[in-house]
This record gives sequence, structure tokens and C-alpha cells, in this order.
Amino acid sequence: MSHRIVCLVSANAEWKAVRGLIHADQIFQSPFGEYFDFNLAAGESVRMVHGGWGKISAAASAQFIIDHFQPDLIINLGTCGGFAGAIQKGTLIIVERSIVYDIYELMGDPVEHVQHYSTTIDLDWLGKAPLPGGYQRGLLVSGDRDLMVEDILHLKEEYGAYAGDWESGAIAWVAKKNSVRVLIIRGVSDLVGPMGNETYGNIALFASSAEKLMEKMLSDLPYWISRFYLFKTLKDQLIQPPG
Repeated sequence: MSHRIVCLVSANAEWKAVRGLIHADQIFQSPFGEYFDFNLAAGESVRMVHGGWGKISAAASAQFIIDHFQPDLIINLGTCGGFAGAIQKGTLIIVERSIVYDIYELMGDPVEHVQHYSTTIDLDWLGKAPLPGGYQRGLLVSGDRDLMVEDILHLKEEYGAYAGDWESGAIAWVAKKNSVRVLIIRGVSDLVGPMGNETYGNIALFASSAEKLMEKMLSDLPYWISRFYLFKTLKDQLIQPPG
């Protein structure tokens, strides 16, 4: 049985890396960017989609994918910024929980509003097997802004965070609302500490780091898809009526 897999890539630098690493025979256009299909070594087809940066594009493109492509699984690959001293550059995070932190509610309960857009991701299909080297499970804070030095202490104390990005909160929330499985993998491309961040004002440095991380995540894509296929196959066998 074939299962539809869509790989969603948000930021422009991340998508540029994908286009440089994968040869696409035919490019299609959505309202949010390019997309194309390519075959993995096992012969399975994966649809690669550029969704655009920030929460608005992330939410809209995730819903577009669900409505038009009916995926069994959305895999979001991208980068994130880490907190210096709390995580290493190059670490790959399997996101278990995403929190949209840049909500400032002054009329009601601010905690309640942040909780509304916080998502715990169902990763039961990954099972209990150890993750490949370089990967770890964890929490990601998400907001329409680069991480600010003055925010780090609060994000650590309030949420237990050690990394943040722009889009994962929106993608996770939309997927859960539609009861679609999602796997979000974010590579730590840079670190924010007391002295700031070496990529701020140096987008070429960020792009170089993003390219290396995207290459690693794309090379590991068959592993995650095989895990999902195994889960779905076993599940389908369990629900088959006796013949």
C-alpha cells in the first residue's frame, strides 16, 4: 500500500539548498512557491513543497498541502536557532512540542492564549528505537522573529526551551487541527548568546549552515519514511478483517 508523503520546507535559504541538492524533472507552482516530486532509492515518491517563511505562510501552505495533496504524513525540514550553552550547533531536533511564544495578550490570560497555540505532536509511530546519531527529541519555541538575547532567559525559565524557529508552531497546530500526522525536524544552524549571534547581519553565513543541515536531513529522509511505512503497514494489518 502506498502512503502519500509531503516534505514541507519553509525558509527561502532552506528551499534554495533543496533545489541545489535535488534535480527535479518538472517544477510546479502553488500560491506559496514551487513544488516537485522525486523518487527515493526505494522507489517511493515524495512531494517536496516550498511553503514560505513565517507563521502566516507556514499555516496557509500547510492547509493547502492538506486540502490539495491529502498527505498521510507531512515532514517539515528546516533550521532553528539554539541557545548558546544549552544545545550544540548542528544538533537535529525531532520536535515533540511546539510553543508559539510571541503572543502578547493584555486583555485576558496570556498563559491561556499561549497554551491555545501550543501543540504536542503525536510521534507514537517512531516507537522506542534509538534515534540516529545527531538527533534528539525536544521542544521548540516558535515566533515571527529572530531570537533576541533579552528573550533567552525568559524562554528557558518559562518553557524549558533551548531552541526556536519561525514556522514549526503554525505547521504543528494546523496539522493537528486536521488530524494529519506531522514530523518536524529542525537543525540548529546558529547560536544566540550574550554577545548576540554571528549570523545576524550575515545572511551568507546562515545560508551556508542551512545548506549543510538540509543536506544531512535530506540524506536521512528515507530512514524516517521507512519508519512511517512500517508503522502504517503494521497498523493496516491489525485492522484488516479476518479473511
